[in-house]
Formats: sequence, C-alpha cells, structure tokens
Amino acid sequence: MQGRKILVTGSAGYIGSMLTQELLRQGFSVRGYDNLDYGGNGLLSVWSNPDFEFVHADVRDAETLTAAVEGCDGIMHLAALVGDPLCAREPEIARAVNLDASVRLVEAAERAGVDRMVFASTCSNYGKMADPDKLVDETGELAPLSLYAKTKVAVEQEMLSRSSSDTCFTCLRFATVYGVSPRMRFDLTVNQFAMEMVTKKKLVVFGEQFWRPYVHVRDVARAVTTVLSADDGTVRGEVFNVGSTPENYTKQMITDLVMETIPDGEVEYVHKDEDPRDYRVSFEKIKRVLDFEITRTVPEGVREVAALIRDGVLADPTADIYNNGNVVL
Repeated sequence: MQGRKILVTGSAGYIGSMLTQELLRQGFSVRGYDNLDYGGNGLLSVWSNPDFEFVHADVRDAETLTAAVEGCDGIMHLAALVGDPLCAREPEIARAVNLDASVRLVEAAERAGVDRMVFASTCSNYGKMADPDKLVDETGELAPLSLYAKTKVAVEQEMLSRSSSDTCFTCLRFATVYGVSPRMRFDLTVNQFAMEMVTKKKLVVFGEQFWRPYVHVRDVARAVTTVLSADDGTVRGEVFNVGSTPENYTKQMITDLVMETIPDGEVEYVHKDEDPRDYRVSFEKIKRVLDFEITRTVPEGVREVAALIRDGVLADPTADIYNNGNVVL
C-alpha cells in the first residue's frame, strides 16, 4: 500500500507519533486524527511534510470521523483511553471512545470502501493466566479482566465477524510498549522504572513476580507498516500478537536490568499475591507469517530512556503531560 493514504487515529500519541513518522518514511501519505488532549508536540517533526494532513477532533465526533475516512486507502485505529486505571476512573468515556467510536469507524470504513483497517488491541486481553509459566498464542482463551481489555475484545469481535466485508480487517495485540517516542510517556513499566531510578534513585515495585511481554515503540510502528504492506490474503481476518517471545519479563527481571544501567539506586519490593496482568505470550505467528522480528530489546530500551533523562532533554520528566493517568508500579 506504499504511496496510499492512511488515516491514523491517535496520531499525536505515544505510538501514533512514531507510526506517523514511519509511514511517511516508507512512502505513505498520512491523515492524522487526534483530539490533542496530551498536546501536539509529537507531530512537530512531520507537520510540514507535504504528505501529512491533520484533523483536530475527537473520535466521538461521528460526523468528523466519518468525513475523515473518505479518500483513505487504509486506517490504523489507535485512538483510545489507554490503560486499566484510566478506564476504571472514566468508564462511560472509555466505552464511548474505545468501543462505540471504534465500531462507528469500522462501519464508516466499510461504507467508504476502505481497503484495509488495522486495530490496536492488547495482550491484556489474555488476562491472568492459570499457568503463567506457559505461553499463550492468538488461539488462546481471552479472559479480559479490566474494562480497557473488555472494550478491546469487543471491538476485535466486531471486526472479525465481518468476514465477507470488502474491507480487510486485522487486529494487533500489542505487548506492553516502551522506549523513546516524540510524545513521551513515563507511565509505562520500563520507561517509568528507568525514569524513577534516574530522578529519585529509588524504585518501589509491587508484585515483582508477575509476567508481561514488552515491545519497543519503534517496533510497534514497524509491525503496523508490515501489516499495511502485506498481501490481503495474509492478514485478512487475522490477529497477531506484536512483540518477541524472548521479551517476556517479570517485574523483578525488569528491575534487575534497570539496576545494571543505574546501579546507584535502591529498590523496595512490595509483595502482591494478585495482579490481573500476569501472562507470558508467544509471538511466533507474526514472525512466521509476516517475517517480522523486533530490532530492540528491553535492556536497550532501559539505556535509551535513562540517557534521555540524564542528558536533560526533557525539562521535567515527572510532569503530568508524560502520564496518561496510569499507575503501573
């Protein structure tokens, strides 16, 4: 689909700003769509690109969203209230944004004859596994425990039920994302652990034994462009976990990696017996089917984020603008 126009909802966000750069670099044109709740600095590097245009609107604005779909060859739907804590605090908004607006976008894509739509879902859909020592793949049981994950599962089901549609629908379940992005976030586990250790020299970790997979934001952007460029028959009606199987870590393992990079801090562990996010995920399907492999690992991400803060690139990494309202520790 190179050279064709892609609508990116949430284009100014943590993933969206990186994806927009990558799409333009690969020869796509991009129509960004964002309400700019967290500012628009993530779009500064692409703003003057003649292949970029922008719609400043909320996805709950049905008329504007429908109009934005017109003339697009593909859609990458990222816009959402992201994370369990934020959705739990604003359940009505979460349902309106994550579920209702997403279904409207699916319907608009079909009506407009959009060739392809890719949906940003999450590995949180797997919930708390009965045996976290085993790997779950795309055929595994979905057990969403949070409102955030439940809305993602509902949209997946809506998209995948349209097997006879002229639009090619694909769902991507992202591992927990980390790394430096034009719109930086420090409420994500790897980023927050590195930031806390550099700025405060102390880290408080809750439930160090729980597992989750991790993936760099640049690799997420690469995965999306890979799907958008793949043959229709390869990705139609498919779900792909996005990440790499060796990149499953416990919080204890993440902490140890942070301590290797920032050895002059201290860690306090607070034991927890329950955590709704405890799962290990297989990413062999995306590797096998799309020949996709990651280019960055968590240790590299820790060093990257630590250097960003140490070099004073951000005036105050603890500022609210870098936090989507999640508490990940």
